[in-house]
Amino acid sequence: MMITPVHRFRDIERTPEYLQPEKCVPPPSRASLGTMWFIRDGCGIACAVVTWMLVFYADFVVLLVMLVPSRDYVYSVINGTLFNTLAFLALASHFRAMLTDPGAVPKGNATKEFIESLQLKPGQVVYKCPKCCSIKPDRAHHCSVCKRCIRKMDHHCPWVNNCVGENNQKYFVLFTMYIALISLHALIMVGFHFLYCFEEDWTKCSSFSPPTTVILLILLCFEALLFLIFTSVMFGTQVHSICTDETGIEQLKKEERRWAKKTKWMNMKAVFGHPFSIAWLSPFATPDQGKADPYQVLSDLKTRSQPGRRSAAGKE
Repeated sequence: MMITPVHRFRDIERTPEYLQPEKCVPPPSRASLGTMWFIRDGCGIACAVVTWMLVFYADFVVLLVMLVPSRDYVYSVINGTLFNTLAFLALASHFRAMLTDPGAVPKGNATKEFIESLQLKPGQVVYKCPKCCSIKPDRAHHCSVCKRCIRKMDHHCPWVNNCVGENNQKYFVLFTMYIALISLHALIMVGFHFLYCFEEDWTKCSSFSPPTTVILLILLCFEALLFLIFTSVMFGTQVHSICTDETGIEQLKKEERRWAKKTKWMNMKAVFGHPFSIAWLSPFATPDQGKADPYQVLSDLKTRSQPGRRSAAGKE
């Protein structure tokens, strides 16, 4: 039987020379850890700032170029309220996705004492990340930007300056959904405003000069169209990933499925919370992911290990 590169890597992880628990520095105490999660990455911070600026620009054009000069008071109030509500939810979702711990594994916990405390049995295997010196739970991957192993890591997104993982995937999905909605709403309003300006005098349909109005509307149209396509695709791929219970990295690496298969509805509730409620659409509601233990670090791989053989971690 041919061993794939992934299997060869896993076999190396089981050797005593690879684990080397004596070289791991014990993790810092919880009292010394900060409560806020924030990635200090220049590119990610710049992308996050640009994201907020683009939303503020869209709000500026929608309000001051299209709605405020409109003679239809009801039209302006309804569309202004709807657009700003969606924009607020989008930014709130972005804020939560950026500042929520995506599921980082405790750094430096691959110590000899911790490995011994696991009391490994024959057939049980633990994996160690050589970069952050952590015992990797099943389905965890190391992020070179966050410099941590992330549970159920889907990908690292520079636009939210964070990894999309087990704990913040809900907020990322809401962010893409609300951005797509305000982009679609802005495109529809731009279309109606162009028609209105063509029928009326351009000097009366906006408080800005006609050339300035046209430039602002064209830029908003381009921005809205671009982000509508991008966020719609991202939203669709994220929902598909949740329903199939397979992260983007797992799909890309074509990793062997070693976890229990659940229904699509159960997978959705695992991300957005139990039970289904309006809180699924709120970035302020922290999802209740049930009683499953997300910190499980043992994998019973009896079909891939020799009978009676203990892992290298168990021997240390």
